[in-house]
Order: sequence, then C-alpha cells, then structure tokens
Amino acid sequence: MLWVKAFHIISIVCWFAGIFYLPRLFVYHAMAEDKATREHLKVMEHKLYRFMSIFAVTSVVLGVWLLSYNWDYYWQSLWFIIKLILVLGLIAYHLVCGNYVKRLADDSDQHGHVFYRWFNELPVFILFAVVILVVVKPF
Repeated sequence: MLWVKAFHIISIVCWFAGIFYLPRLFVYHAMAEDKATREHLKVMEHKLYRFMSIFAVTSVVLGVWLLSYNWDYYWQSLWFIIKLILVLGLIAYHLVCGNYVKRLADDSDQHGHVFYRWFNELPVFILFAVVILVVVKPF
C-alpha cells in the first residue's frame, strides 16, 4: 500500500504542475501579439495537456486503488466525501483546460489575459482544501 500511496502522491504533484502551468500559458497566449509566439504557445499547450492528462488518469486510478483498501471507512467519512467532490471539480477544471487548449489552437477563444489570470487561481484553493482535508480530517 505504501508504494501505491507514494506513486499516487507523485502523480498528483505532476498533475498539479501541469494544472498550475497550463493556465499561465493561456495568459501568455492571450497577451501574445505576434503569430509566431501564439503558434509556439499552441504547441506547448497541447504537449503539456497531453503530459498532465497522463498524470490525471494515474492519480485517479491510484486513488481508487488506495480507496479499495478501506472502502467502508472512506465512504463513512465526511472529509473524504468533500475531498472527492473537490477532486471531481479538479477533473472538471482539467477538462475545461482541454477545451481551452482546443479553442486557442483554432483561434476561436475570446478570453483575455485577465480572465486566465483568475482562472489560474482556482486549483490553488482546491489543493489547499484537499491537503487540509486529507491531513487534518476536520470532520
């Protein structure tokens, strides 16, 4: 179980690295004025999204594996239910990022850099809440 937990944490760290950096690329993309820079950012966004998607899937698979060790305990714990809702929100955020990657790639996105700056902050709050829930188990 400790190996599964270790790889789960590693996957989460890698996923969050992408979750934090990809919207920053969106900010730069929205601010870019020349075509060459936008084209370069499109490639970076696409590659980063693919990379972080691998870790998103790995995080979920390993998390379910860990859950299977003590199914009854987790499903009776309010902290876990709240954490699960936040993780589902993070998965939705990840999928929205994928949609923005596609929209920026075909030049159909109309969001400005200020929108993406705010959008970039949401996963920080999810990370704080999930870590507190898992470590402190306040409920």
